[in-house]
Amino acid sequence: MEDLTRLIDRLETDQVLNREDFIRLIREHTPDTDEYLFQKADRLRQQSYGNEIYIRGLIELTNYCKNDCLYCGIRRSNRSAQRYRLDQEDIMECCRTGYELGFRTFVLQGGEDGWYTDEKVCRILTSIKHDYPDCAVTLSLGERSRKTYQAWFDAGADRYLLRHETATPEHYAKLHPPELSLAHRMECLRDLKEIGYQTGCGFMVGSPFQTTEHLAEDLLYIHKLRPQMVGIGPFIPHHDTPFAKEPAGTVNDTLFFLAIIRLMLPKVLLPATTALGTIDPNGREKGVHAGANVIMPNLSPLSVRKKYMLYDNKISTGEEAAESIDSLRKRMAAIGCQVIVGRGDYKK
Repeated sequence: MEDLTRLIDRLETDQVLNREDFIRLIREHTPDTDEYLFQKADRLRQQSYGNEIYIRGLIELTNYCKNDCLYCGIRRSNRSAQRYRLDQEDIMECCRTGYELGFRTFVLQGGEDGWYTDEKVCRILTSIKHDYPDCAVTLSLGERSRKTYQAWFDAGADRYLLRHETATPEHYAKLHPPELSLAHRMECLRDLKEIGYQTGCGFMVGSPFQTTEHLAEDLLYIHKLRPQMVGIGPFIPHHDTPFAKEPAGTVNDTLFFLAIIRLMLPKVLLPATTALGTIDPNGREKGVHAGANVIMPNLSPLSVRKKYMLYDNKISTGEEAAESIDSLRKRMAAIGCQVIVGRGDYKK
């Protein structure tokens, strides 16, 4: 039987494994093989992006959501959530603050909130692009029609992040209400790529009911989609959801999949997520050593940061606050990396 290190070598060369080999690698990996994998991923990150770590300014628009996903703290059934929305003036103030700090990418993220009509989002995008023409805008506003995605792209959106969550329909159905389907989410991702967005997908590591086979399917789906961004992080339960008592995903498993994705897509934009930083104070530094090259500090107003609580104990102060950007620079410098606050585009 092929040694696991040789399997990792083959993954680096071929940028994919078959389903059975992915399953074997996931099941049998050890601390020693993980370290071998992390070193390869870190080296590939440096080959593609040097020691540059891209910083995105995250603006959490709204915690209203029409969906009722079983894992999410802002699901519509959570009556305890303190709901809020940012209007265009609020958003532009966040951008002004971020621009002065040096940010040249803004990430507008929120629940699926119908208050933000196509026209409102277009006006917001037009305003951002008018005031800050040298900036990129990433949207993460859920499943919408192709017509909507096209209108937002035409208004200036550059990137779109829509995590697929799991590539197995049966698993998807256990995490979401019946009105949501994996087929529709994948259709949205196809639309985004065809329109011309830099497109991002991703999944939760350690989500309830997840199996090794599910994770192998996630990797095969990502290889097929060829996204420019992949957002993965550990599942963390929220106390007001049906999964409140489910165990969280682990730091090491998350790092393992970050590294695999870097080997599969050497030039991918790969965040060390807030969730990773939540379950480990050094999680984002560890993520960089496993191949990540993007961090997203929070530009949202201080008054709402604790309200956008997708999972328990989500970072909303300290290094997650944009005001602590200097501290973040020092933390990255300590591991030999340089924070870059420009657009940080995908390198083809």
